[in-house]
Amino acid sequence: MSLPHILVVDDDPATLRLVRAALEQEGFEVSTALTGQQALNKLTKELPNLAIVDLNLPDIHGFEVCRRIQQYAIVPVIMLTGEDKEDVIVDGLDRYAEDYITKPFNNRELAARVRRVLRRFGDTQASNSSAEVVVDDKLKINFGQHWAEVRNNRQELTPTESKLLHMLIRHAGQVITTDSLLARVWSPDEEVYVEGLRVHIRRLREKIEPDPGKPTYILTERGVGYRFKTFTSNQNQDSHSLTTHSEVEI
Repeated sequence: MSLPHILVVDDDPATLRLVRAALEQEGFEVSTALTGQQALNKLTKELPNLAIVDLNLPDIHGFEVCRRIQQYAIVPVIMLTGEDKEDVIVDGLDRYAEDYITKPFNNRELAARVRRVLRRFGDTQASNSSAEVVVDDKLKINFGQHWAEVRNNRQELTPTESKLLHMLIRHAGQVITTDSLLARVWSPDEEVYVEGLRVHIRRLREKIEPDPGKPTYILTERGVGYRFKTFTSNQNQDSHSLTTHSEVEI
């Protein structure tokens, strides 16, 4: 069993050393990056279970780093930053991160928050090297490599399709509103409307549904949004899997 791998992104070497020491003492494997670009480069080589990201990086804003991480694969993010303005914290939690911690921080509390987020994502006991989710015996999805395998037939997913499917599966069994999907899947500077979301949903159904006209995985809740089917109890637990959140982020 591999240790949960945490990627820490901060432009302060002292902070990196402190966070690394705190997490390694708690049994995590830790890698570090001083810039956003370094973090994104590492992401493509070794997919972490979780990323801890500073907001004020020298090259790429922390929120943009979070957005690019989430477009690439299922990697939950904790913001760790000195920025304590309420609107920034709210924006970070609404759009980019699972948790938001302001500096200075307590080492044990940081480790506890990391464990909590990992439990929510079902990553503590699983290797995340492939970011693979087995939905049932007919559908398997690899978010790290952007493909879905439907009855042993592989379908390539675009980054946007992968992110959209990721959001739906994260909240399997729960309705996600169209507004929430538009806010979390696309960045604020991208002009995407409800009709664009419908097009992406249709294309996803064409790739993963046995009968796209009668979907069984991605279900429409008319006038509200979309819901991914509830996982079956015999889901393969040996593969990377996602647990359902107790609440829907809207």
